Amino acid sequence: MVLLGLEVAVYCAETKVEPMPLEGQTFLHDPSTVLKENGHYYLFATGRGIATKSSPDLISWTNGPAVFSDPPAWTTNAVPGYRGHTWAPDVIHLNGQYHLYYSVSMFGKQVSAIGLATNPTLDPSSPDYRWTDHGPVIQSTNGSPFNAIDPCVTLDGDGRLWMAFGSFWKGLYLVELDSQTGLRLGTNSPVHRLAWNEMIEAPCLTHHNDFHYLFVNWGRCCRGTNSTYEVRVGRSKTITGPYLDRDGISLEDGGGMLFLETTGRFIGPGHIGILSERGMNWFSYHYYDAESNGRSRLALGQLRWTEDGWPVAIKAGPLPLNLQ
Repeated sequence: MVLLGLEVAVYCAETKVEPMPLEGQTFLHDPSTVLKENGHYYLFATGRGIATKSSPDLISWTNGPAVFSDPPAWTTNAVPGYRGHTWAPDVIHLNGQYHLYYSVSMFGKQVSAIGLATNPTLDPSSPDYRWTDHGPVIQSTNGSPFNAIDPCVTLDGDGRLWMAFGSFWKGLYLVELDSQTGLRLGTNSPVHRLAWNEMIEAPCLTHHNDFHYLFVNWGRCCRGTNSTYEVRVGRSKTITGPYLDRDGISLEDGGGMLFLETTGRFIGPGHIGILSERGMNWFSYHYYDAESNGRSRLALGQLRWTEDGWPVAIKAGPLPLNLQ
C-alpha cells in the first residue's frame, strides 16, 4: 500500500488519533462543515439559535452571534416542546448564498424537521449579513422510517444537490434537493436508505476520485466521558448507494469500516465534516474532553487516502501558517 508516497506493507490504519491542538473558544457540539470566506473560517454548531464560531487560521477560534435570536415561527408549531435549542447544522455555498441546514427536534423524539436559512455572507460585520429562513426541507413524524435531523449537504459531479440525514430508527437516508432553492425537489420525491446500525447518526458525504464516501457515527453521544461515539465509513460508485465497507459489507446491513475512535482524554469522536485546503484534506469533529469534565470540544484532524482509495485519519502536525 502507498499512503501519499509512504510505503506501507499492509493496511493498518490508526484509528486512535489525537486531534491537532486548537486555541480559544473551542467548546461546542456537532460542528458543521468548515467554510472559508475572504480568508476567514466559519462553522456552526448545536446551540440556542444555532451557535457560530470563526477563526483566522483554523487554530484560534472565537464565538460569534447566534443565527436566530428567536426561533422561526414554523419550528415551534412543527415540533411541540421545541424552544430554540437547535442541533447539528451543516452549511454549503450555492449560487452566491450560504445555505444553512439545521435540525429541529427534542431528545429521543421522532417528530422532527430540518430547516433552511440563507445569507449572502458569513461575516457578521458585513452590512449584507442577514439570515433569511425558508422553512422546513423535510420532516418526520411518529411512524416515519427516519428521524429528520443531522443534515449533511453536498453536490455531486453533475451539480445535483443532495442531503444525507437521519438518526437511529431505521437508519440514515438521502434526498435530492433543488440546487436553486435548496429545498426538497418535491413533497414526495424519492428518499434513499443509505445505512443502518442499532445506534447510528451524523452522516457526512464526500467525494474522492471515483467514489462517494459516507462517514457515519455509531454509538451514543451527549453522555460526557460515558459517550461511545465512533466514526465508521463506507463507499459507493453512486451517491444513492449501496455503500460498502472495506470487507464488502453494505452499510445498510450494519457494515462500516472503523475510521476514528476514542483515545485517551479524547472520548467519543464524531460528527465530522471535510475541509480541503491547498491540496490537503482536514476533518472537523467534536470529542468529549476527559480533562474538562466531559464537555464537548471542537477538534481538527488530517485525512489522507490509501492507494486503493480508503480514508485514513492521521495525527496532524502544526498547521502551516500560510493557508491563507
